[in-house]
Amino acid sequence: MAETLSPMALAFAEAERAAARGEVPVGAAIVDAEGAILAAAGNRILELADPTAHAEMLALRAAAAAKGAPRLVDCDLYVTLEPCAMCAAAIALARLRRVYFAAYDPKGGGVEHGARIFEQPGCNHRPEIYGGIEEGRAAALLRRFFRARR
Repeated sequence: MAETLSPMALAFAEAERAAARGEVPVGAAIVDAEGAILAAAGNRILELADPTAHAEMLALRAAAAAKGAPRLVDCDLYVTLEPCAMCAAAIALARLRRVYFAAYDPKGGGVEHGARIFEQPGCNHRPEIYGGIEEGRAAALLRRFFRARR
């Protein structure tokens, strides 16, 4: 019997695959209220020549398609890096219940840093946020990736 990965482990596996493709190693997974995986993705910005092809955006699109609905109420996102402002806005539009992320992103984050999308008066949905989950592992993955490119 195959071992089932936890959502965060699946997000890390997607981040590793992204790194192997030469993409910034960020991975995401979305689960429904019962914990079933709806979608998982890694960054594909270079591969798709698409600046919006962040792991979170790809996972949101796939999960919405799987549910046949634009709202992912009662769904949770697991991602290896604090979402940027674009992804945070999409998370609000999708009405995700919770966001779990690994590494904080002081430079490009949009949740706990930068734009702090969910704290803006115009933001009509604020998911529960849990950051710093396996932060060291995610930070090390990013450091290795960028060190190899310098």
